Amino acid sequence: MGSAVDDIDFDDLTAPELTDVQRQILEFTEARRVDFDLDRMRAEAESQAGVDDLDDVDGFADRLAAHVAAIEADEGLRQLTRSSLRQRVVRLLRNRLSLTELLKRYPEIEAIPIENPFIVVGMPRSGTTHLVNLIAADPRRRALPYWESQEPLPARGDGPGISGVDPRYARAKSEHDALMASAPVVAAMHDRFPEAIEEEVELLDLDFAAYVLEWHARVPDWRDYYLGLDQTRHYAYLKRVLQALTFLRGPRTWVLKSPQHCEQLGPLMATFPDATVAFTHRDPVAVIQSAITMMAYSDRLRRTSIEPDWLLGYWSDRVHRLLGACVRDRDLVPAERSIDVSFHELNGNEMPVLERLYRCGGVELTAKVRARFQAYLDGNPRGKHGRIHYDLHRHFGITADELRARFGFYFDRFDVRAEA
Repeated sequence: MGSAVDDIDFDDLTAPELTDVQRQILEFTEARRVDFDLDRMRAEAESQAGVDDLDDVDGFADRLAAHVAAIEADEGLRQLTRSSLRQRVVRLLRNRLSLTELLKRYPEIEAIPIENPFIVVGMPRSGTTHLVNLIAADPRRRALPYWESQEPLPARGDGPGISGVDPRYARAKSEHDALMASAPVVAAMHDRFPEAIEEEVELLDLDFAAYVLEWHARVPDWRDYYLGLDQTRHYAYLKRVLQALTFLRGPRTWVLKSPQHCEQLGPLMATFPDATVAFTHRDPVAVIQSAITMMAYSDRLRRTSIEPDWLLGYWSDRVHRLLGACVRDRDLVPAERSIDVSFHELNGNEMPVLERLYRCGGVELTAKVRARFQAYLDGNPRGKHGRIHYDLHRHFGITADELRARFGFYFDRFDVRAEA
């Protein structure tokens, strides 16, 4: 396998050869079973937050229990993953506690308008990350960096020290450094360095109502539970988190993005009726092969086995559902408030796309902002961390044409080019 800037070829994707560092990590972490006791996790979160009002109305306890039960039902998880998922639950509870406390102290937060956001909607690996990071280079926009997505609300007494560095940022940085040591190839696939712009569905999960868990574990039960939720309520909760973040650190005009919005366009537009939406479109084959290759690679540490057939079956179905909902509901977003962007337009042709988006949103694209966009483009060429060679047939036993045949409805609706 090549170094981080070379082409990357996975010879051992489905039968991984672990490095010494990876083996040591697993030996150390597998020795003790991680426990998901709800009362204990809640007590830890309360201790970290310094408050105990979880605002657990509105079926919250049921969603939390369903979330944890879905993790427990996945028998292929290593203790390393169970530990990180348990930490995630405690972290989400702690952030929810801190939010409830903040809203009690400053009720005026809920009157802060979230005006005219730009929202990027599209599949993972379809250019959404590139586009949202680019728009976030506009200093007039508020975006959600990764470090803040993980800990959006500071715990009581957890402010910057004498160095002026936010401890939430410092924690995200040390976590990223550890990941780079154990799985450096991840940067070529999706580098979540602390300043990278992240998806706001992480904030939605303070309400235990997002699809995010599907990326961390095999949780078909959670998928079905999540799809049965009234997301209008939960998107209203997301808006409250955005209002709190605006209160803590402006400006108040946001850029947002998530693949989940593809199947929640109704709730999205009900919550942000004056949004301008950029839909990104890409050959679903490229999306699926990229996603399942990334997950198969991560599973060498996350799971006891890789199971390429499971990954192909689940994620081709999941992408099919997301794109089916997007095609069905695309017209819920007014034509004059939205643009469709093909993946091939986002490779050296970004400026005209941004001009269309800003024109659509009625926002002036100043010379200063153009210069910021150009600086971002110059500093972040595609394949900066190395390019990955995908081999769908070798690793997953299906050809690109066979997989693409399931998505005719999507090619019929949008300008999407088949990729080799």
